[in-house]
Amino acid sequence: MIDEDVIQRTLGVALRTGGDFAEVFAEDRRSTGAVLDDGRVEDLSSGRDRGVGIRVVVGDTTGFAHTSDLSEAGLREAAEAAAAAAKGGSGGTRTVDLSRQGGGSSTHIRTMPADVAKGTKVELLGRADEAARATGRAISQVAVRYGDNRRRILVANSDGLLVEDDQVRTLFSISCVANGDTGMQTGRESIGRTVGFELFDIYDIEELAERAARRALTKLAAVPAPSGAMPVVIGKGGGGVLFHEACGHGLEADLVAKKASVFAGRRGEQVATPLVTLVDDGTMPDEWGYFAIDDEGRPAQRNVLIEDGVLTDYMWDHLRARNVGRASSGNGRRQTYQHLPMVRMSNTYIGNGADDPDDIIAATDHGVFVAQLGGGQVNTATGDFVFGMTEAYLIEGGRITAPIRDGNLIGNGPEVLTRIDMLGNDFEMGSPGTCGKDGQGVPVGDGTPTLRVTSLTVGGTAA
Repeated sequence: MIDEDVIQRTLGVALRTGGDFAEVFAEDRRSTGAVLDDGRVEDLSSGRDRGVGIRVVVGDTTGFAHTSDLSEAGLREAAEAAAAAAKGGSGGTRTVDLSRQGGGSSTHIRTMPADVAKGTKVELLGRADEAARATGRAISQVAVRYGDNRRRILVANSDGLLVEDDQVRTLFSISCVANGDTGMQTGRESIGRTVGFELFDIYDIEELAERAARRALTKLAAVPAPSGAMPVVIGKGGGGVLFHEACGHGLEADLVAKKASVFAGRRGEQVATPLVTLVDDGTMPDEWGYFAIDDEGRPAQRNVLIEDGVLTDYMWDHLRARNVGRASSGNGRRQTYQHLPMVRMSNTYIGNGADDPDDIIAATDHGVFVAQLGGGQVNTATGDFVFGMTEAYLIEGGRITAPIRDGNLIGNGPEVLTRIDMLGNDFEMGSPGTCGKDGQGVPVGDGTPTLRVTSLTVGGTAA
């Protein structure tokens, strides 16, 4: 995207007032999207955004500037602004010797979404709409969304790093509304991978639409959710977001350093039952949170955060790692070139256990089975959380019985980790997600096998 000699001179400008570290992050992003709502194409869009963010660090102060002007003059102006913001003042000249390193590429992409006609993409929406409506007469509304994104990045810094990545993601989701005696009920399914248009060779669109519609139809017979503390079984894939939010964020080194995490200072301690191994892995092939390098140019890694219940490490970006004299874990991510990188998750999951999922249900006399969780809130300093249940069922006499209306799961992340007493052997990644933190959103994945928590508070309406 930018000539190497221009990058080298730009870094020199950024450092000439005494910076300790300088970085150039260039991004070229192209995307298309389409939305069909109630049989009509409501949106068909495409866009492109290119620019550069320049970061300069002096001591504990970071200066940052970004520009969409990729000329050498534009880059020099941004570098000078970032250096001034970092308050460097020792003068002098510093030369950076760049060394190009291997990075990512899209060579594994079989069909670039940009090479597919928009009409073909819109046709997918229509097929999903028809399949959902054919599932049952009670389906009254269907909304279908398609999106693809190609993001090329270049990272160079004053340590001599020069590396590039080419990331392609494709997403498809469908939401259905069913009307019945209990009012309106919703069902949703989504798929997203770091792949091209071949996503639709991997997944059957009609089957996806039918699942979303059946979820909405099933909930028409839902009974009020129970309330109170009880055993909760979380199904494979569907509960990964709970551990992402309630535990994952608390293991990010920036929050740990601020003492804004309940896990601060606890490395080496038993924080979960020995059944639990929690991993963040940006190397998982084709998963939604996959990348070859993070947004600071560090290779993605598989980081074991909790192993056999013991807290082994946190997630690190470059600056936090540099401050304590260790290597980054490849978790420095940013939303766009207009944002500073920070510690972020990639694909976060609890690994497989040894229990048969059917045995977990059979061993639970009463409680709730959660097939899919929705959004929630968490306090990272305490671990307290509230999550919505978008698909859940009663467990009675060791069997899954009636669906229940939307309710909440209320608990504490560290306590949940100590209350997992059965862990299935059916690990699965969940739906693609966008993780928000400090105003930035990045694509992430999460997953779990089926597991049982001995006690969680269910916030329902049943007496």
